[in-house]
Amino acid sequence: MTAPDTNPFDLSNRKGQWRRDPGNASLAEVNRSIALPAGSLRRFAAFLGPGYMVAVGYMDPGNWATSIAGGSKFGYTLLVVALISNLMAIVLQALCARLAIASGRHLAQACRDPFPRWVAIPLWLMAELAIIATDIAEVIGTAIGLNLLFGIPLELGVIITALDVFLILWLQNKGFRWLEAFIITLLGVIAVCFGLQIALADPDWGGVIRGFAPTVEILRNPEMLYLALGILGATVMPHNLYLHSAIVQTRDYGDTLPEKRQALKFATLDSTIALMFALFINASILILAASAFHATGRTDVVELGDAYKIIGPLLGSGIAPSLFAIALLACGLNSTVTATLAGQVVMEGFLNLRIPPWSRRLITRAIAIIPAAAVTIYYGSAGTGRLLILTQVVLSLQLSFAVVPLVMFTASRKKLGPMVAPIWLTAIAVLIAVVIVALNLKLLVDFASGL
Repeated sequence: MTAPDTNPFDLSNRKGQWRRDPGNASLAEVNRSIALPAGSLRRFAAFLGPGYMVAVGYMDPGNWATSIAGGSKFGYTLLVVALISNLMAIVLQALCARLAIASGRHLAQACRDPFPRWVAIPLWLMAELAIIATDIAEVIGTAIGLNLLFGIPLELGVIITALDVFLILWLQNKGFRWLEAFIITLLGVIAVCFGLQIALADPDWGGVIRGFAPTVEILRNPEMLYLALGILGATVMPHNLYLHSAIVQTRDYGDTLPEKRQALKFATLDSTIALMFALFINASILILAASAFHATGRTDVVELGDAYKIIGPLLGSGIAPSLFAIALLACGLNSTVTATLAGQVVMEGFLNLRIPPWSRRLITRAIAIIPAAAVTIYYGSAGTGRLLILTQVVLSLQLSFAVVPLVMFTASRKKLGPMVAPIWLTAIAVLIAVVIVALNLKLLVDFASGL
């Protein structure tokens, strides 16, 4: 019997060196649900969306806290950290897209495959801890935004925030593009608010440019390093690596090698453009804090509520606090939606759950939101800014447990075949992983020596 003809460019049934099938597709109800039209330009336009959902995590309320604290304390000095963190994020998110498109599995599914249970389970727990830390930041930020705009008590705001799961169910039932449109609309609101605030602040643009230049003072000053790691944790967020590798698979890009290469190019462009937009927002928060607080001698602003109260008089405009609160609420709403999706992706991927989508989403949301809400209610309105910064440092410490496996998988020709990451990209990714691990170890050493 002659062997059937095979297409060497068809990767649809190629398992490579993966030990088992990926199992149920995460977000199965929207997996491969978005058809791609003919024509390169229209096809690229259809790919726009996942990158902006990922970018949401790079401007969440936790990022606000670290950027406001860093800007008020050290002026424009930490802008370089925001820039470097964003460049790291661009590389890592591109690797996420490569893993997903080349292998048909997202990062959580990939982690479950080669590692023994004694490694996979701790990785899952670390991912859940990262999502809980993320949720604490989102819950606090949204609740503070509701409080500042409408006077809703923080505790009630936390409960309202937990209802976002029903918003996601409703939007996804209408189609994943509706969810993306909701996210992008709120991003537009955030951009307008910050554009107006920066115009009102009239920063020292020479100081802004100098702030993007590296300085060794960040490594020598433990307090500055702590805030820098907070910015790193708030920018390169672990849950985004899991989320991006799942939602990029909502596009029905095909199974042949040329189709997958084109999909990777478009997905990388999508995330890169979106993350440059996120850099604008992140830098705007820090520039606003540096020009409004540090330049006027207010170097101790940490709480979002305090920033809201004093930003109007300092900028000489009554509209500034409202713009601040609207942008904060939009960031919080966006971030809770994407964190909820990431929680579902992580649990489905590591545990391969086989339960209805609505109950799966409720379970994954409850695992993250219950401890997040408990911590928020326990701390109350006092100390929320410092709690937000702590959550971002926790995220930075968890980052290694997502980045190292990602770099391992995308560097393996046995795993990704012809779509393996090129040597230069792997070298950059390894350098990023080493920097993240080294900075985290230094933070732990500094913390231990201060006890």
